[in-house]
Amino acid sequence: MSSQSNADIQIETLYSAAEIATCVTRMAAEISAALPGEIVILSLLKGSFMFTADLVRALHARGTTSRIEFLKVSSYGDRTSSSGTVRVDGDLPQDLENKSVLLVDDILDTGHTLNWVRNLVGASGAESVTAAVLLDKPSRREAPFKADFIGFEIPDKFVVGYGIDYAQKFRDLPYIGAVQT
Repeated sequence: MSSQSNADIQIETLYSAAEIATCVTRMAAEISAALPGEIVILSLLKGSFMFTADLVRALHARGTTSRIEFLKVSSYGDRTSSSGTVRVDGDLPQDLENKSVLLVDDILDTGHTLNWVRNLVGASGAESVTAAVLLDKPSRREAPFKADFIGFEIPDKFVVGYGIDYAQKFRDLPYIGAVQT
């Protein structure tokens, strides 16, 4: 395990770039098998942008056709725990009616954000709504939400890297690490 310092913050590596790549390839195989045909990928920004990019490429390699949309949502701000209130910046993408929608998020923590977005997309007339998360932290679940495709199950640690931030820092790390304060 390596660590990186930025002021008083130490980061312990949980998953290397190679481990993440293997996980994304596995998840793409699972998703392609479960969702044949064209899907709409709705990436929840900002944290999932790296995961979404790698997942879309891995799905394409398996022959899955996708339309990619983005929705900027947040329940953390600059905090290390969810506020429980989902904030949306922008509008839900149009033309989701009768489509198979795959929600893609970096981490499933309390479940509030994904539960809220799933209900919103379902109300728009989507044929199906499934969810893929890179990280699942079941010990923190407050809302009744279960992802359909999960990369890694993690303990109750605050993580950064591979798109995931802490106060807008550390998104650029090629690995996922736990913040040690």
